[in-house]
Amino acid sequence: MTFSALDSELTGPLFASVGMRAVFSDRAKLAAMLTVEAALARAEAAHGLVPKALATAIGRIAPGDLDIAKIGDDTATAGMPTIPFVKAVEAKLPAKLRADFHRGATSQDVLDTALVLQVADGLDLVAADLATIIAGLAKLARAHRRTPQVGRTYGQHAQPITFGYAVAVWLAGIAEVAADLPRLRERALTASLDGPVGTLPGLGGKAERVRASFAAELGLVSTAAPWHVLRARVAETGLWLALVIGALAKMATDVVHLSSTEVGEVSEAHAVGRGGSSALPHKRNPVSSTVILAAHGAAAGHVATLVNAMAAADQRPAGPWHTEWHALPQLFGLASGALREGRRLAEDLVVDKTRMRDNLDMTGGLLFAGAVSARLATQLGRDDAHRLVAKAADTVRETGVSLEEALAEESAIPQALWRTLAPAFDLTPAVDAAAAATDRILAATKPVARQIAPRKRRKR
Repeated sequence: MTFSALDSELTGPLFASVGMRAVFSDRAKLAAMLTVEAALARAEAAHGLVPKALATAIGRIAPGDLDIAKIGDDTATAGMPTIPFVKAVEAKLPAKLRADFHRGATSQDVLDTALVLQVADGLDLVAADLATIIAGLAKLARAHRRTPQVGRTYGQHAQPITFGYAVAVWLAGIAEVAADLPRLRERALTASLDGPVGTLPGLGGKAERVRASFAAELGLVSTAAPWHVLRARVAETGLWLALVIGALAKMATDVVHLSSTEVGEVSEAHAVGRGGSSALPHKRNPVSSTVILAAHGAAAGHVATLVNAMAAADQRPAGPWHTEWHALPQLFGLASGALREGRRLAEDLVVDKTRMRDNLDMTGGLLFAGAVSARLATQLGRDDAHRLVAKAADTVRETGVSLEEALAEESAIPQALWRTLAPAFDLTPAVDAAAAATDRILAATKPVARQIAPRKRRKR
């Protein structure tokens, strides 16, 4: 039985990437836990607490050597997987080394640090996709920095922009969130080795040195306070993933609107069988945008779960910590699917420049009403100019004449002033302004892809 769309063989490939599903698989979890135990053994051996042979022996054990199904069954009794995991690994170790295995650590230390290793790998996958999307959108924005398009507010025609500018706004939103990744890594990629109540009594006077060595072995950082019940870094990670999805959802929302039959300015790249309908053979539904928006709709609930888990009682809570096991992997999965589809939008979006131009003419020049009003205001005053142009706009809507024709009938406009209005109907100033804004955004976002590159971590 499958309880998650991401884990389902039917819907999992739609909503989560293959790479991210592998990062958070059971096998990857066991591999991370083995890595944590081996690092602990090396750190303790370096300070004379356990034999050096222990880490070597742990390193010889692979996830496939452990019975995942049995560990799972025993987890239902133990309440967490660390306990049956430790027993399973002990059974694979030489008898003389078993007493020193898992020394000083508690179950949550192993699970949390293993999770951090998975998070590190997951964030690297996210970073790679973000870099590709940023590059793709930058290329698309440059290509269309002077392609005129209708600017819309409240779903209505407002003023001319360029499609490159619209893309640059998508880019800015995504890059803005991506730029926070280095700070998130510093917060999230933190080792946990603090023992049953956070004081690590089992390692005596060598506890702090072992903690530092343990973190260094894994390429993680160590904190002064235990984070068994300080879960802000987990919640921050989930929130950041939700923000990534949200930034992608802005782009997806626009693509859905712009690809509607009535607008028709863009479309998702088509492939045979993609976006079809079982009943309507002509349909080409926006699959990429749909996946992104579905992820966006699901993400907020998982973030709420992580925030709720911050209410952790005493030194170890019963329940809140366990809820993270549901929420954080789901957020990574949802983000991976959204990012995969975001790459498709960034790299393969089909743009119809002719339809964009046709839509600019749809309202008979009303897109230029603001520019006309600004010119008239210099002679008539702002309020009178605004009222006059609003009246002319009503005439356009009611009769179908152009704004220029409607204004030509206005006796309140002196002939000399009328002759100065022609430049207000020129697209060039709007295109120039949008192209300049596009260039500013491109320059500002250019460094982000380099900043979010995976940091070098010690091989494990």
